[in-house]
Amino acid sequence: MTAPRVTIKDVAARAGVSKGAVSLAFNHKPGLAEATRDRIFAAARELGWAPDTTARSLAGARVDVVGLAICRPARMLGLEPWYMEFISGLESVLTEHSCSLLLRLVRNVEDEVGLLESWWKGRQIGGAILVDFRADDPRVGAARRLGLPVVAVGHPSLTGGLTSVWTEDGDAVAEAVRYLAALGHRRIARVGGAAALGHTAMRTAAFDEAARVLELAGAWQVTTDYSGEAGARATRSLLSAAAPDRPTAIVYDNDIMAVAGLSVAAEMGLRVPGDVSLLAWDDSQLCRLTHPTLSAMSHDVHGFGADVARTLFEEGGSHAVATPVLTPRGSTAPPR
Repeated sequence: MTAPRVTIKDVAARAGVSKGAVSLAFNHKPGLAEATRDRIFAAARELGWAPDTTARSLAGARVDVVGLAICRPARMLGLEPWYMEFISGLESVLTEHSCSLLLRLVRNVEDEVGLLESWWKGRQIGGAILVDFRADDPRVGAARRLGLPVVAVGHPSLTGGLTSVWTEDGDAVAEAVRYLAALGHRRIARVGGAAALGHTAMRTAAFDEAARVLELAGAWQVTTDYSGEAGARATRSLLSAAAPDRPTAIVYDNDIMAVAGLSVAAEMGLRVPGDVSLLAWDDSQLCRLTHPTLSAMSHDVHGFGADVARTLFEEGGSHAVATPVLTPRGSTAPPR
């Protein structure tokens, strides 16, 4: 027998308030004591209720601040071009709405859940942008419970029905592997990002599938923390094998690791692309300043950030942006 659907009336009865008070609490409106607001949220949690407008946009709303929490070390965030471009894209749209970005670095996703709740209940933000999704991500339930307007940057399979904007990472990985295979590479490696991230898992699965379809002679994958140091260690390990058993091409999950890999190849006396071809994800100025210049999977990260911000303010559903496309440069060539 199907359980009866929980309604706003049930939440109001459990909290001992009116339906109007529940609406005020979940719409982030003044007029309630903080203790009453907390009691309403607690009743909603107990009953498993969330308003139907959880995934609403901010269209027509007056919003001064949008929150963004990132689980990355501060030093690394400052070095990673992707996030700088992404935030620049966000700001380009937020400025049009006279809105500010509240950025905070957190240690883990649990800390981020607590931060989002604090921001929302303290009326510090009118909405949020969520990034770096994991499987069974607790932020999905938190956003629903709070009634917090959000845009999730991630594939819908990870974001639990929240309004989402994403790139087709799996398609891009497959294109990279096919390109290298078309050049004649039969032993290809990938230096990936953090294993816990959902998009890393998607890239891993896509790489495995492409290697299987193309019947590569060798396919290796290593996970890292996206840092240059980890990328260098992974590259050194991959290229330390004897010539027949080492990769002739390596795909990196970001540009920082690809640049580090280029330095390691030079350190080991290997020519790029003569002895090993290198291909970076997330094309950036870094890829164009190296010698040789780095081939990359390119997409407009600034434009992506702007698209995410526009989605938060406009009535529009989840959508994918263009798949990153291959930009061949001097670091890839047929194996010799």
